[in-house]
Amino acid sequence: MSNTNGNVAVITGATGGIGFEVAKRLGKDGYIVILNGIDDAAGADRLKELTESGITAEYFGFDVTDEHAVTSNINTIGEKYGKIDVLVNNAGGLGGRSRFEEMTTEFYRFVMALNLDSAFFASRAAIPFLKKSDYASIINYTSNAGWNAGGPGAGIYGTSKAGVHAITRALAKDLAEYGIRVNAVSPGTIDTPFHAQIKATKPEVFASWANNIMLGRLGKPEDVAGVVSFLASKDAAFITAETIQIGGGQALGI
Repeated sequence: MSNTNGNVAVITGATGGIGFEVAKRLGKDGYIVILNGIDDAAGADRLKELTESGITAEYFGFDVTDEHAVTSNINTIGEKYGKIDVLVNNAGGLGGRSRFEEMTTEFYRFVMALNLDSAFFASRAAIPFLKKSDYASIINYTSNAGWNAGGPGAGIYGTSKAGVHAITRALAKDLAEYGIRVNAVSPGTIDTPFHAQIKATKPEVFASWANNIMLGRLGKPEDVAGVVSFLASKDAAFITAETIQIGGGQALGI
């Protein structure tokens, strides 16, 4: 096992893609890493991968849209370790596509729950344990869609991510008196399984996305993990209520 610094990082949705890269990076930074996910088999595989590389880690399987499951599991983690130092609200997703005219209330509620409720439930549950840390922060995930409202059929995804942008600032205001910082990252187009379907069915469309990015390439999960690591670190001691775009200049258009 690595010589951890005794600090605890909880990362939701961490069994693949960006979340797992963040878990690896924070583990290398010395954190005890708590992975969350809903695929227990993947969770076991990721846990094995982390521990074999010398990272101290645990896996907790629960659905971030389930208020009671989130509260119960975060409480268990916090009570076991006595504190939580970093909460990374990584879980989220598009959830599918639907135009508003045909959108069911169930779909609306699912996407809002996946992206916004999840961040609220986890943050609320973690706050008492973050207060016990000497250097605590929450890191949320928003998206360009939070500003431009998303592409066709992704309007409710954009709406939910705009909510994440606002709740990040609201939490930062609420928690500043305790020295708890709250920031967000806004990944651009990152080459992860999130885009697997279009990559497989329309590779030419997927390849063309790089043409709309100033730096001329898609992002890598490591690009996001590095910024999350920075925001959790003491180098970011005077940064709160901010959202950092990680998109190679994509948000400006070219």
